[in-house]
Amino acid sequence: MTLLELIRQDLVQAMKAKDAATLSTLRLLSASLKNKAIEMKGELEDVDVLRVVRGDVKKLEDALNDFVGAAREDLAEKTRVEIAVLKKYLPAEMTAEALEEKVREILARVGIHDAGDMGKAMGAVMKELKDQVNGNRVREMVKKILR
Repeated sequence: MTLLELIRQDLVQAMKAKDAATLSTLRLLSASLKNKAIEMKGELEDVDVLRVVRGDVKKLEDALNDFVGAAREDLAEKTRVEIAVLKKYLPAEMTAEALEEKVREILARVGIHDAGDMGKAMGAVMKELKDQVNGNRVREMVKKILR
């Protein structure tokens, strides 16, 4: 079963279970997936679906930060639920230890040791890890290592 089929199946189950939060989130995801399929002018592969899900999670995480900053706990909690629903479709992210090890390895290989090369460092690390870990986590790890 492809990831797209799994999402559609979960959407139907959410309808039957009258799970409003999951249903709403999956409908928005389905719309994003449909838009991506139209943009690509073809069927989506699992890699494409994962990119769309990651993009939606990133948008929600950014919104969550705004809601928390604005003391809108009602919207923040709704957004946390939506993020949890979407993260179910993503592979597990690297542990902090594995991420640090990988970032150190990449930075050593490309010869970056100075915090002034943050842009180059991020480019090199994200080139290799973009589908495995959240960019915000990478940025924090690169800052920590180059400090």
